Amino acid sequence: MPDDEKLEIAALGAALKVERQRQRLSVKTLSELSGVSFGLISELERGKGNPSFVSLHRLAAALQVTLPKLLSGLGGDEMVVRADERHRLPETPGVAAPPVRELLTPRMQSNLQLIRSTLPAGFTNEGRPFRHLGTESVLVEEGRLLVVHGERRVELGPGDAMTYGCSTPHWWANAHDGVTVVLGAVSPTES
Repeated sequence: MPDDEKLEIAALGAALKVERQRQRLSVKTLSELSGVSFGLISELERGKGNPSFVSLHRLAAALQVTLPKLLSGLGGDEMVVRADERHRLPETPGVAAPPVRELLTPRMQSNLQLIRSTLPAGFTNEGRPFRHLGTESVLVEEGRLLVVHGERRVELGPGDAMTYGCSTPHWWANAHDGVTVVLGAVSPTES
């Protein structure tokens, strides 16, 4: 295989791995979602192999990205996310009154994510708290937000912000009878 093809496969594999990890999916889970073998995904993420078009299409669909986006690798100049191009994050299963969560940072470009969450009245994910690696900062733009981080309960109003480590179980609830809008920034490292 020529060197330029090897570099393109390596870039594709790196982009695949970044997106898979960003979505907090294991190789096994991505394999199950896509129908692509564990071995092929693992090989591709190491910059090896020669995946078929069908395999790439299945991986892109499982990750909910377009195939051209996946093929663009980590390169490209996408620095701007237009309001009408925001990626909507999947709903959390089993949550009544699910929020609308929009990714404001370019997909597959950075480990930093900026997410705008619109929480309807009655929203809570108390029954399904989050726990993952990273650090999160939230800023309430509108409404009131209850943040429960471990045993600590904090109610935030417009303009209030909070930063916490994500390895401690945490959950949110809309703390008033209208919509609450929250900006959240998530980094994969925890301080």
